[in-house]
Order: sequence, then C-alpha cells, then structure tokens
Amino acid sequence: MRQTQGVRKIYVIGIGAGDPDHLTLQAAKAIGRTNVFFLLDKGETKQSLIDLRERIIRAYSHPHKRIVEGRDPDRDRTPADYTGTIADWRTRRSQVIEDLISQHLKDDETGSFLVWGDPSLYDSTIAILEEILDRGETTFAYEVIPGISSVSALAAKHRVGLNRVGQPFQITTGRRLAEGWPEGVDDVVVMLDAQQAFTKYPDADIFWGAYVGTEDELLASGRIADVGDEIVRTRSEARDRHGWIMDTYLLRRPAE
Repeated sequence: MRQTQGVRKIYVIGIGAGDPDHLTLQAAKAIGRTNVFFLLDKGETKQSLIDLRERIIRAYSHPHKRIVEGRDPDRDRTPADYTGTIADWRTRRSQVIEDLISQHLKDDETGSFLVWGDPSLYDSTIAILEEILDRGETTFAYEVIPGISSVSALAAKHRVGLNRVGQPFQITTGRRLAEGWPEGVDDVVVMLDAQQAFTKYPDADIFWGAYVGTEDELLASGRIADVGDEIVRTRSEARDRHGWIMDTYLLRRPAE
C-alpha cells in the first residue's frame, strides 16, 4: 500500500477459515501495524465470529490499538429479488462502515477489517470500500491481504485436489447449483448452499465440511446416495445448535 502523508489507510485482511494458525506472516505484520480494528456485530448467535477476531487481535496487535464495533444491517435470507436485496444490503452496510471510518480513523492512522477466509472469494468488503470511495465523501487508501479460503481448507482436510488431471473446476453457489450442474465441468465447489442442492445429484461424490478449521469442525464424504441424508441431518442439527452455519463442499462426477 502506497504510504501517502495525511491519508488514512485500511487493510482488508484475510484471516483464514477458522483456525488461528491459518494467519499468514503478511497478515500478522499488517495486524501489528494497525491502529484501529473495525468489527461488525452480527448478533449473539454469531458471537463466536467476533471472539476469534478478538483473539487474533490480542495475539498480534500492539498495546495501543483500538477496537470499534458497528452493527451489521439485517437482510432477507430468502428474497424474491436476490440481486436487488444484496445491492440494498451492501449499500446499508457501506453506510455503517463509512461512519466507522470517518468517526474513528484519523489521518495517518491505519485501520483493518479482518475477513473470514480470503477477501476475494464471496466477501463484500472490497466492493463496499469501493462504493464508499465512489461516493467521494470519505477518502482512504486500502490494501488487500490474501487469506486461506474455506475452499483450500476443505480440500486439505479431505486430502483431495480440487481438480483432476488436465480438467477445470468451478466455484459456484447453492442457488446456482439448484438450477443445474454447470456445463463443461465435472468438479464443482459449492458455497452458500442453504438449500442443500447437492441432494439433486445422488450419483456424485461429495466432500463436505462445516466450521472447517474450528473446534466445531464437521466433515463427511462419499457418494451422495449413501451420505446425503446424513449430511442434511448433521447440517440441520449444527445450525440449530450454533444458530448459524458455514459449510462448503466439493461435488465430483464419477469418471466415465
């Protein structure tokens, strides 16, 4: 990140899928240079997400850092207009984040957002910061620090490659998978699947994980016809127990 005198600076730091040991040296150094950490509270059911961030901050930050919390706006999880709903939520979220930056980050100070997994994969922080800059009322420079994604962590836990020799793979969402298997690929990584869309493909193999890298980690693998019902049941029980769930899986068509 270019150091410009008088300009506020922000790091968007990927902190991994849940294991504190996922933190890279680059991320640890950025945390050590941070004056203000911005945290968004998602409610009591997701307090564990805040707790891990605070644990990382305590381990790698300097004694004079400040932690500022804002309330993450609520959004409809089953909207009729998905794209419009997300756009509205991002705008409301950007207003919360802009207020935090303008009120709590001084000139020449550095602020940080600690992002689950990797900031470039199904995370809104980069787009939100760009939206704030486009409005032109709050200025800052920012840098993205990559992290270990849930996709990488999932493959490592199952000891599998994401692609087969000479073949592509695709990362998509449960919403898209429910519309049909993507064309041109036999290996599909699926995130954000509240519908358990994998149950439509009983002959495929699945490598599934939830809360990967945390003490609550759950793993399952096998032919969907054999393990699909178990995954659906386990997922439902875990969500009821924790109040939230983060899961990812790799679907693989059998080789012909």
